[in-house]
Amino acid sequence: MTTTTAAGADNSTATTATPRGLVGSYLDLAKARLASLVVLTTIVGYVLAARGAFDLATFTWCVIGTTLTAFGANILNQWLEADRDRLMERTRNRPLPAGLVTRTTALVWGLVSAAVGLVVLDIGTNRLTAMLSLFVILIYVAVYTPLKVRTPLNTVVGAVCGAVPPMMGWTAATGHLELGAWILGGILFIWQVPHFLALAWLYREDYARGGFRMMPAADPSGALTGRAAFVHALALLPVTGALAAAGITGSAFLVTSQIAGLAFAALGLAFARDRVRLTARRLFLASIIYLPVVLGLMVADMDDRVARAVAGSDLQPAPQAMMRSGADR
Repeated sequence: MTTTTAAGADNSTATTATPRGLVGSYLDLAKARLASLVVLTTIVGYVLAARGAFDLATFTWCVIGTTLTAFGANILNQWLEADRDRLMERTRNRPLPAGLVTRTTALVWGLVSAAVGLVVLDIGTNRLTAMLSLFVILIYVAVYTPLKVRTPLNTVVGAVCGAVPPMMGWTAATGHLELGAWILGGILFIWQVPHFLALAWLYREDYARGGFRMMPAADPSGALTGRAAFVHALALLPVTGALAAAGITGSAFLVTSQIAGLAFAALGLAFARDRVRLTARRLFLASIIYLPVVLGLMVADMDDRVARAVAGSDLQPAPQAMMRSGADR
């Protein structure tokens, strides 16, 4: 049950009163399902980088810190976009447009979540991982969010934000940005383009109502949108293959990832040829399936030492756990 209060100086109309309602509103503001994908990619980055040096404590703090910073960034994003979300069918029932949470409450939740998450990452993993997370928050909130109403290039900036979490997992495990981290980041960067473009095409009228300049706004025919989605889907083939070439995964991942990539690219081609709701929806749903499948294949075909470490039979302190010092704090 909820109660409503009169609008305050922050121009909000209601707040959720019960603890259960507050938790639900917090998770909705934090886009918990979206954040879970961010955390998943971070976990995969950590596991692939650990290579026999899987430290459970560092891993746990990495997951907690990443979750909180992702929550914070998402809440601040919704805080900034509340008025525009109110104009869109797919977002008008979010906590802020619906008046379930005041703008002041949302701002506090966002800032506290982000700050606590950064402290957890700094203390529990290392300074580099915390700095990468801060970079994501700043780009997502201060650059990507404002750009959404100015230029279709916002998709590229948003993809940068999504590319960094697996790199954070890697640096949490090793303390360094190595080749594997950059390849993982590249995979996530490229994957997001067809994912977001398919979504933008499906909801192009709704985005227009909210004043967001997604690519379909500058490309009414969808020709450029379709080509960009297909080209990026196709580009996943060599980038995923680079993991095997770098010795991070084996031949099984090379083969299976290419099969998955070809299927994804085929749907991208179908969308490029015929920009209708059916092809866009198929591409979007395929993108949701493709990523966890490929991430799972990475872990399934990782180095045997990593598998033993994750199973707990070959645990040893992570490098950064032995290297922590006052300078690293």
